[in-house]
Amino acid sequence: MDLQSLCVIFQGALSPNPIERKAAEESLNQFQFAPQHLVRVLQIIIDGNCDLAVRQVASIHFKNFVAKKWAPHDPGEQSKILPGDKEVIRQNILNFVTQVPQLLRSQLGECLKTIVHADYPEQWPNLLNWVKHNLQDRQVYGALFVLRIISRKYEFKSDEERVPIHHIVEETFPHLLYIFKQLVEIANPSVEIADLIKLICKTFWSSIYLEIPKQFSDPSLFNSWMVLFLNVLERPVPVDGQPADLELRKSWGWWEVKKWTVHILNRLFTRFGDLKLKNPDNKAFAQMFQKNYAGKILECHLNLLNVVRVRGYLPDRVINLILQYLSNSISKSNMYSQLQPRLDIVLFEIIFPLMCFNDNDQILWDEDPSEYVRKGYDIIEDLYSPRTAAMDFVSELVRKRGKENFHKFVSFIVQIFTRYDEAAVEYKPYRQKDGALLAIGALCDKLKQTEPYKSELERMLVQHVFPEFSSSVGHLRAKAAWVAGQYAHINFSDTNNFRRALHGVVAGMRDPELPVRVDSVFALRSYVEACKDLDEIRPILPQLLDEFFKLLNEVENEDLVFTLETIVDKFGEEMSPYALGLCQNLAAAFWKCMSTAEANDEGDDPGALAAVGCLRAISTILESISRLPHLFVHIEPTLLPIMRRMLTTDGQEVFEEVLEIVSYMTFFSPTISLEMWSLWPLMMEALADWAIDFFPNILVPLDNYISRSTAHFLTCKEPDYQQSLWNKISSVMADKNLEDGDIDPAPKLIQVVFQNCRGLVDHWVEPYLRITIERLRHTERPNLKSLLIAVVADALYYNPSLALNILQKLNVATEVFNLWFQMLQQTKKSGARTNFKREQDKKVCCLGLTSLIPLPADQLPGEALEHVFKSTLDLLVAYKDQVAETAKEEDEEDGDDDDMENFQTDDDDDGDDSDKEMGVDAEDGDEADSLKLQKLAARAKAFRTAESDDEDSDDDFSDDEELQSPIDDVDPFVFFVDTIEVLQASDPLRFQSLTQTLDFHYQALANGVAQHAGQRKTEIEKKKLSKAAEATIAA
Repeated sequence: MDLQSLCVIFQGALSPNPIERKAAEESLNQFQFAPQHLVRVLQIIIDGNCDLAVRQVASIHFKNFVAKKWAPHDPGEQSKILPGDKEVIRQNILNFVTQVPQLLRSQLGECLKTIVHADYPEQWPNLLNWVKHNLQDRQVYGALFVLRIISRKYEFKSDEERVPIHHIVEETFPHLLYIFKQLVEIANPSVEIADLIKLICKTFWSSIYLEIPKQFSDPSLFNSWMVLFLNVLERPVPVDGQPADLELRKSWGWWEVKKWTVHILNRLFTRFGDLKLKNPDNKAFAQMFQKNYAGKILECHLNLLNVVRVRGYLPDRVINLILQYLSNSISKSNMYSQLQPRLDIVLFEIIFPLMCFNDNDQILWDEDPSEYVRKGYDIIEDLYSPRTAAMDFVSELVRKRGKENFHKFVSFIVQIFTRYDEAAVEYKPYRQKDGALLAIGALCDKLKQTEPYKSELERMLVQHVFPEFSSSVGHLRAKAAWVAGQYAHINFSDTNNFRRALHGVVAGMRDPELPVRVDSVFALRSYVEACKDLDEIRPILPQLLDEFFKLLNEVENEDLVFTLETIVDKFGEEMSPYALGLCQNLAAAFWKCMSTAEANDEGDDPGALAAVGCLRAISTILESISRLPHLFVHIEPTLLPIMRRMLTTDGQEVFEEVLEIVSYMTFFSPTISLEMWSLWPLMMEALADWAIDFFPNILVPLDNYISRSTAHFLTCKEPDYQQSLWNKISSVMADKNLEDGDIDPAPKLIQVVFQNCRGLVDHWVEPYLRITIERLRHTERPNLKSLLIAVVADALYYNPSLALNILQKLNVATEVFNLWFQMLQQTKKSGARTNFKREQDKKVCCLGLTSLIPLPADQLPGEALEHVFKSTLDLLVAYKDQVAETAKEEDEEDGDDDDMENFQTDDDDDGDDSDKEMGVDAEDGDEADSLKLQKLAARAKAFRTAESDDEDSDDDFSDDEELQSPIDDVDPFVFFVDTIEVLQASDPLRFQSLTQTLDFHYQALANGVAQHAGQRKTEIEKKKLSKAAEATIAA
């Protein structure tokens, strides 16, 4: 296609007529891989005579096409762009990227990044020579632009992958230094000069991000760079040309240069210039930096900060970076000495004003309260916020230099409180009071630990915080709620004060101002956690839930949902009357959040995080009603649409949370409905396509389907669940590309089938054993070996004669049993077993081996019987010891919990908050008496791949006794003794021959096991009688 025809197509893409636009798109798709197509598109972009709108459409098409097709993401896919066309593009794009208008330059710049990252240096070996040549020629901007892209490719690379950056520095930095020096010496420089310096700074940043180039070990060379950076740091930013709009001003060229200079100096100091980092490779550099530059930089930073003091302009990010440098200087004696004479000015005239409510806050509060809330709770915003950096400085100061500063700073805050209280209403320093409250909240940990402040906290809250609940100033009402939440866990000497704080926070949930309502909900979480008498909250619970969902409809914030989770955790089954309504509201909120997240492509979108929070809250509610299975039937229709949609690729971001909900629904519902069964194929499709990393999570609901709805699993043919399971397990077990750890759930699923379908799946025993043995031969990891042998043991327990015949038919019986017995004998240096470390593993092995004992001699010869008998005795003893040890540990833990219950300090409470703040649900506490819940929690834990498991681990994985399976009711000791009695009755001579071969040690073990089995029978009978009595009483 010629240029003119291609221009016409791009013109069509601009048409307001959708039919013409679609025709243009189809034409572009048709010719996109034609020879010279990409070259002609580039020709249109750089043709100054062509209409700019057409050139822009062409540049967007060019960028998107290069991003997707230049270097395909799939390693096996070949690029469809002809090598000759690629070469023409590479030769020409360099010369034109800086000549086209800015509107087009950004698109070509993105293309250049893609091409450099894909082709340099292998397919573009002369690129660096082009850069060197043009650094000495008139195309300096183009050379710097390309050099920045090259260096960025290696910014985060380490070790061998970083080697090319050393060559880049060697070849180009001498030229960069020369250009930098010339640019800095220009009098009255234009903003275009700033753009050049910024590119040099960003290239330097990428080159030193992870390690200092060896060239800088030369003090003279490094000093040449530092002189220029310090010059830029000290030099005032030109006044002329600065945009009046503050949003535009912060990204103006000269402020960008200032920001990158501070960024670089901070990086040099914190990563390479700190002697405490104890990196021997950087020791000499750190000594040089500390001696020659750290103090100079500090002095420049302090001078820059003075602009804030006199209310001049300094971009937020620059302030943030400077305060980070100051915070890092506090722990260095020489730098702290330099800071000390000016510390009061810094602390009280710069840092504290930054902590106070300001004009920008007020504008945002009035004009966009939702954005005010978002910024206030956005972790990313904190990284750039001067206020956050100021709070960090104060925290670091009182932590590292508290002796001389803590009392001084608290006294300053008290003075502000006093001035505020004494001033007339029209003269009250509301914004300073806001900053003082922020300081008190930020220092809560230190204040709660330190006398005399610790004893005065309650009085401080009553006198200076609680009155602001009814302040006429909105931001003070919000700050009062936040501070009250920070101190909810202190020991109130007067319970009325706790009650007053709680009611103040609850009232804030109905405040007309959105930020007050949000801060109040967050504070409520702390008061619910700290509340010892739930009667304080119980009467207003419906009202709280109503206000909560009103707010959730206004604000999409993950932290909001944490409060609901805390309420549900605290009230447990008392939430049952609200369970359906809560799930319906959370489901509606989830769909709303997902809609917002889908409309916003940014990865850190708060809507996506809030959606996760909604699902987690639903799981918490399901936990709380676990002993009320009839409620699950009513909740299921509300949750089914979420589960159906989010078990597809649409739900990849929330897949784990959705699987948890599916696990609860399939475990606690009275029966598993056909609608819930319809989710099985979705999980299998996801597992086959993209969700292999979630196999341990998927295992839990699959187990529930098989164990709780066995008849449907066995009889349904459309779809055929047995075949579906076999297809997936066999595929995973045979996949040599999967690591051993990735397939752990597969053998566990085979065990689930054998244990739950005993006598009903004979036709599956051989295929499952075959793939198990095949994988066993290629397995190195002890944990997986144990799981695969456990499959064999379960097959023997399922039907010993059938399983043994199959092993003999496959000619692997001797091989498998030799390996099994060898694994049973392997121990570590500590004496602990290398294999079969969990109680469940030992029990399964005991049941499997015991099942062999009654087999006739033609299937199990006498010598083999003796080996099986002795190995089973050893295992039973080990199992008994481990069960006893686990029981002892649990008793000790229960005792520790009882001992600590009445002796929690404020700090203990704060520490305990951390799990809830991160959204982790406590699995002890109010719901501990729910046996089913314990089992499900343990099941999820036990089924999870033990990533920390290795050959040196002594972890016995003793959580497996909580797993629910048909063998739970089988006592291995009773089973063993009953089996021996059957052998004795059916074949006395074989029994006699066996017992006569036993030495004294094994005779003693056999007698001990028999005695313990008798005790276990008595205990089991007592439990049965007790349960029967309870059932009678309940009836």
